[in-house]
Amino acid sequence: MILFINCCFLISPTFAQTSSLSVVTKISEDVHYKFEPQGRIFLFVSNGGMQEPRFNTWPNKSNMIFATNLENWQGYDFVFDSSANTEKSVNVSLGELPEGKYRVQVLWDQNNWESNINATGNLYSEVISIDLKSDTNIVLPLAKLVEPRKLAESKYLKEVDLISPVLSKWWGKEVHLKAAVFLPRNWFNQPDKKYPVRYNIAGYGGRYTRAASMQRNIDWWLSDDAPEILNVFLDGEGPFGDSYQLDSENSGPYGTALVEELIPYIEKKYRGMGTPESRFVEGCSTGGWVSLALQLFYPDFFGGCFSYSPDQVDFENCQLINIYKDDNAFYNEFGYLRPIVRDVTGEPVVSQKIFIQFENVLGRSNTYVTSGGQFSAFTALFSPKGEDGLPKPLFDPVTGKIYHEVAEYWRKHDLKDYVKTHWKTLGPKIQGKIWIWGADMDNFYLNPALRAFDKMLKKTENPKSDASIHFTPMAGHCQEYNDLKVIQQIVDKLKSENIK
Repeated sequence: MILFINCCFLISPTFAQTSSLSVVTKISEDVHYKFEPQGRIFLFVSNGGMQEPRFNTWPNKSNMIFATNLENWQGYDFVFDSSANTEKSVNVSLGELPEGKYRVQVLWDQNNWESNINATGNLYSEVISIDLKSDTNIVLPLAKLVEPRKLAESKYLKEVDLISPVLSKWWGKEVHLKAAVFLPRNWFNQPDKKYPVRYNIAGYGGRYTRAASMQRNIDWWLSDDAPEILNVFLDGEGPFGDSYQLDSENSGPYGTALVEELIPYIEKKYRGMGTPESRFVEGCSTGGWVSLALQLFYPDFFGGCFSYSPDQVDFENCQLINIYKDDNAFYNEFGYLRPIVRDVTGEPVVSQKIFIQFENVLGRSNTYVTSGGQFSAFTALFSPKGEDGLPKPLFDPVTGKIYHEVAEYWRKHDLKDYVKTHWKTLGPKIQGKIWIWGADMDNFYLNPALRAFDKMLKKTENPKSDASIHFTPMAGHCQEYNDLKVIQQIVDKLKSENIK
């Protein structure tokens, strides 16, 4: 899940005085040599926030997105106005904007591989501030280029860039796996020493470059107080959003690539111990779900998982949807819009319908399936491939009608159902390896699923599960997660196993 919460609703211009906005864009000569003629063009209109509008894709009243696909575009004048045939994230056209101050920006998404619209090689405009008091016409050329992502390496921080044979074969083109490794203090002066490894999985879509944050506490990490372990930061990027580090009919064999290629490569090059007992996975939100799933699907490969606020571990409680029984993802049985985000007091913030409406406009298929967002990634991992070559949606992107044949296909990634079904063989392999923390006021309604998962584990026999699941009253999403706390938990586990 995304870790950012913004407590606002969508704008409604019903009683506001409105004006019409027209934005003309074209490819600047300065970046024309990097221009590709096929892609999706975006207009971002924002009346809040400090960052560039192209980063404002979270559904709230401050952000509006308009987009359409263009084929064989020559890069000359394209006009966004009330007559343009564009998808939109809000129920407001460019001819109905309330008067007020806005920040406006255009982006050309021509990167067909990375899922994020701000991917390497895409083109974007500067940000223009306007005061919309009457009809306004502006020109915003696409003159800037999104530069390649790069980790600022140092003596102790190293970038991993591995060409994956298994993913490259699956896709029919070269596919790279990225990661970052932070080395322990004695790595250089004790060349024969091997180390246990912590594999950190980020919240939704987190990139390996987050490892640079380790540098802020470099003095402590190099002190005698810091544990001597390898810290590895996995990359969340996948073709449809976060790869979730698992094999998928739509994204390819990311799980196989992780355990058979990337991890062995890292542990050989940077002197990991190379044993399951010395290998740990951890994370929060999406990272919480992935770490738990990796431990469950590869129980003999990892020595323990530390999972915080994991995404829904039970699809009977897929946030507030029972995907197997409910008829609609947007409306509950009483006809009310389902919320998908709340604050810790319980106040709804964003509905499932509006959340998907934003993802629909981000997707090249005009649906959440290709948005690169949360439900795009869910669909890519959990769903079968459709006849159109895209993942089959769990529910209709406009009406919310649930397709139950797809829901049944999702079942194999329903962690509660998986553990219950495979307990006889799985149970003994995961004893002493599961630690989970949940928030009882999780902002994404993830606690009912974790409660159901906990209830199921407490009923297990032969063996009786010893998984540790802790719930914090009135806590929000990932509130319990702390980087140093997790590392100490790994150290304690190593000590209990007498692993040095």
